[in-house]
Amino acid sequence: MRQLVLFLIALFLLAAAGDPSAATVTVPAGGDLQRALNAARPGDTILLEPGATYVGNFFLPSKVGDDQRPITLRSAGDPAPAGQRVTPEHAGRLAKLRSPDNMPVLRTQPRARFWRIELVEFLANKEGMGDVVALGDGSAAQNNLTDVPSDLVLDRVYIHGDPRVGQKRAVALNAARTTISNSYIADIKSIGQDSQAIAGWNGPGDYTIVNNYLEAAGENVIFGGGDPAIPNLTTTHIVVRGNVFRKPLEWRDAALRWQVKNLFELKNARDVAVEQNLFENNWQQAQSGYAILFTVRNQDGACTWCQLERITFRRNVVRHVAAGVQILGVDSNHPSRQTNGIAITGNLFDDIDSKQWGGDGYFAQITDSPRDVTIDHNTVIQGQSNGVLKLSGAVEGFVFTNNVMSHGAYGIIGADRGVGNDSIRAYLPGATITANVLAGGRRDLYPSGNLFPSLEEFRAQFVNYAAHDFRPRPGSPWLRAATDGGALGAAVDKTNFPFSESVAFFLFTRIFSEFSCC
Repeated sequence: MRQLVLFLIALFLLAAAGDPSAATVTVPAGGDLQRALNAARPGDTILLEPGATYVGNFFLPSKVGDDQRPITLRSAGDPAPAGQRVTPEHAGRLAKLRSPDNMPVLRTQPRARFWRIELVEFLANKEGMGDVVALGDGSAAQNNLTDVPSDLVLDRVYIHGDPRVGQKRAVALNAARTTISNSYIADIKSIGQDSQAIAGWNGPGDYTIVNNYLEAAGENVIFGGGDPAIPNLTTTHIVVRGNVFRKPLEWRDAALRWQVKNLFELKNARDVAVEQNLFENNWQQAQSGYAILFTVRNQDGACTWCQLERITFRRNVVRHVAAGVQILGVDSNHPSRQTNGIAITGNLFDDIDSKQWGGDGYFAQITDSPRDVTIDHNTVIQGQSNGVLKLSGAVEGFVFTNNVMSHGAYGIIGADRGVGNDSIRAYLPGATITANVLAGGRRDLYPSGNLFPSLEEFRAQFVNYAAHDFRPRPGSPWLRAATDGGALGAAVDKTNFPFSESVAFFLFTRIFSEFSCC
């Protein structure tokens, strides 16, 4: 017993003293950062001088051994506490990394593992070309899982393009087991090509993207879009939670010509949870204006296994967009596997309006026969709109329940078919379509069990429609009308709260009830 007590005391004293094998190395302005990266050992911390700029094409080397303690690269001091999103206001207290050319300022060597980068500002590349940070390799050089870097963290980093020329991409994410958190990515924009805050196409996944501000003209975040060099690779296990996705409205200025597409896109992914995010501002320009795309693509013809499978989009707010969600069953250009297991549940879509934002104003477009698609408990507020669902290709296993929205011009409509039941019979065989509000539609054109109030009655069911407070009013018949005995639409506590980029994650936990991740 005495030996056990002495052993526990020794462990306590060792923990209190810290790890004697871990070193803290300071690299002053003008110092040799790459040398420090090369010399670092597991558990070490490399401190950079706040406000100093380190210019180069730096890389995170691979380390020999099984020690899983991360090596940390960060600014000295404590510019932003752990768990708090960094903002441009912190820039004066952050060390800065800048590439001298169009190559990444920071990249990983093959097999690099257990690196943590935090409290650093990354400046734009020369003329805004290429990737600022490259985690993993998107090229044919990374063609097996053994070489993929892993166990990487970007936390509280500020990455931005040049206000004048923009930046092609902030983070190329082709590693494994990677977290991007509490960060601010802005001014990612380009002319004549897509630009992304985060893009991945040649990494196996286990990605956590949480509590970031993500701003890009092309796709704010995309997985897929290039054929993976690793055979049979589909990026798997992605969690995207508590982020703000935004395109600044000044980018609509026709004189700027930034190439604008959508806010979030998946082309080759499996087991994805997108939850409690704010998606804001998407208009018709280089694409038709759909904000959220689940569109499987064998991009260049070499990824016949590409697939979207088990995708959950829940408890998000999507607002000020030309159209809502686009779902593609199989690639219409090259062979692919079938999209399946899409669940769009508990979301608020506010201000889908083709007059204001262009496009067709549909809530969803579903083409080329995906299967097992569930759309449940969503509240959709539309201005000028062509309708609810635009269909082409039969969808097996379709569930459309407990949603609240207006009918628009055509409601549920399929190619070369009539409104409502005619299209449902052709394109949604055996579907469950019940307990939905389709304001302004005709009851006789749809399955029984749905509600068709006038637009005036529709607006009167909310606490304050004009103020964007879309809670059902006390006494509304919608409060107990859902198939589960609850209220129709999204479980919104309050939606007229002014969103703040710096506290978006915490705000969403107040707007929506707690839940367990998939």
